[in-house]
Amino acid sequence: MSPETGHSSEVETTITARYWAGARSAAGVERDVFEVPGPLTLAEVRALVLAAHPGPDVARTIGVCSVLVGDRPVSTQDAGAVVVEPGTTVEFLPPFAGG
Repeated sequence: MSPETGHSSEVETTITARYWAGARSAAGVERDVFEVPGPLTLAEVRALVLAAHPGPDVARTIGVCSVLVGDRPVSTQDAGAVVVEPGTTVEFLPPFAGG
């Protein structure tokens, strides 16, 4: 924090991808933290996830997930048009069985 303003001068440089249920099983981790140069699209975040976890299981699971960017659902939007700012968590929620 700056003693003069009381605000942190650190700039966020990461985006966190958090996986739930089957997405967590497929990835083998609860979350990934990616260093980024600035804002990315959701499509670019998905590409980072797939590069970090190559193979058909993660690709198949991530492809059917509902997605939250921060607390905003974006699963029905064009992934290339959704901007993800550094400091944001992207949540990947696969379909759940039951009611």
